Amino acid sequence: MKLSDEQIQSLYRFTREHFVEHYDLQTELVDHLSNAIENQWQEDPNIPFEEALQKEFKKFGVFGFMNVVEQRQAALNKKYNWLIWKHFKEYFTIPKIIITISLAVSLFYFFKYVFFYEIMALGMILWFVLLIAALVYEKKKIKKRKTQTGKKWMFEEIIYGYGSFSGVFVFPLHVINGFSNYGKGIPNDYILFGISFFLVSVFLATYVVTKIIPSKAEEYLKQTYPEYAFSN
Repeated sequence: MKLSDEQIQSLYRFTREHFVEHYDLQTELVDHLSNAIENQWQEDPNIPFEEALQKEFKKFGVFGFMNVVEQRQAALNKKYNWLIWKHFKEYFTIPKIIITISLAVSLFYFFKYVFFYEIMALGMILWFVLLIAALVYEKKKIKKRKTQTGKKWMFEEIIYGYGSFSGVFVFPLHVINGFSNYGKGIPNDYILFGISFFLVSVFLATYVVTKIIPSKAEEYLKQTYPEYAFSN
């Protein structure tokens, strides 16, 4: 005995009523609930749909679907961080590694001979403002797509929301602030070059997060959710 289309839609409503907002996770839960209910009907075809649903839902415990949502989000965050690392490593292979080292050397000499705290701090603030503007722009795109399709995708929000990586965006500001508080400059060239290389790495990682991965977002979303292609 199979569930009807109306009962399937009822399961989607049930997941939404229990605070599951994202369509991808709703679909996974609906598949699970459908199979469980149909297994119950194989044993006893007379069990009402609602009774079978409530019986299966109780197996999720007092927190309902909350643990499932958290586990899925953790898994997708892990996948997203892997994508960051995958693209970031490309800048440490020839010929991109030459560009990366050149940028670090240029920043090193800038710090050593041309460094002005006010100008650099202003540049960092401008860089941060541009990141915020990019974030707002991508958020609007997600909102528009949700309005058009009526669906939210968890992995899409992680990609365009910059995930757990977003906290690193403000780190260079703390570095510059540390320089200005130190007052007497960097103790030696090795430390200065290390900081220069680290800042270049942060800029590259930021570029990967804000430009590279979002430009490939549709490809990654289709790989994760084949049905994504039919809903946009």
